[in-house]
Amino acid sequence: MRKNIKLTAFAAASAALALGLTACGSSSDPSSTKADGGKVDESKPLVIAASPSPHADVLNFVKDKLAAKEGLKLEVKEFTDYVLPNTATEQGQVDGNYFQHKPYLDDFNKKNGTHIVPVVNVHLEPLGLYSKKVKALADIKAGQTIAVPNDTTNEGRALQLLAANNLITLKEGVGTGAKLSDITDKKGLEFKELEAATVPRALNDVDAAVINGNYALEAKLAPAKDALVLEKAEGNPYANFLAVKAGNEKDPRIEKLAKLLNSDEVKKFIEDKYQGSVTPAFGAPAA
Repeated sequence: MRKNIKLTAFAAASAALALGLTACGSSSDPSSTKADGGKVDESKPLVIAASPSPHADVLNFVKDKLAAKEGLKLEVKEFTDYVLPNTATEQGQVDGNYFQHKPYLDDFNKKNGTHIVPVVNVHLEPLGLYSKKVKALADIKAGQTIAVPNDTTNEGRALQLLAANNLITLKEGVGTGAKLSDITDKKGLEFKELEAATVPRALNDVDAAVINGNYALEAKLAPAKDALVLEKAEGNPYANFLAVKAGNEKDPRIEKLAKLLNSDEVKKFIEDKYQGSVTPAFGAPAA
């Protein structure tokens, strides 16, 4: 019920804004409309929800170094979970988000009835296995406990990483949707399921943990150096992208941001700052 009230309030506010622009004579392109049918006010800041690192770091680089040249006013709102950025985008509380990959978004839309769509790929964060108790992959033995993210796509991704490195065996064909129940041979290992954002804090309590790249960076881990093993970049379907509610893809402000996020300047920023722990994912469409 609360969600419906928010959506109704947002629709009413958008309608009032559209009427105000008509009365005042807006300079925005009349053909530029939002998903709710209201006109885009290009003079307003573009508000993007993002995970703190590397997403907000990249956006703030664009905001500070590139946006003014394109006439773009950019506002970055940081979120530390994987749910609120999408619900805020769906409800119109923000104009878009940058924090997720396609398998996660597909699963989220299906489960929540949301209508979020990718705009453009930006970067890839290899998922990694970390430990404060063992120094090498070969040191992980039967009886030890590994923490994994508990959301559907990232747990499946974590289990695929473990299977690829012979720590477990999975059922044939389970793909990225793998669950703990799909493990056919745990090889004596135990598993602890945790919310993705909390996994780094469990490193002292478990023998190893599979951690998402952005949360590893926030925990001051250097994936390229500290991980026992990382996902391979080649053929990886987990590029993170700019996303909006369906119907808002042609917002001129979104188009400007998409162009800047795929610029040579952003590519260099990612490569210089993250030294292989985060890599650019330009070139292929996000959808």
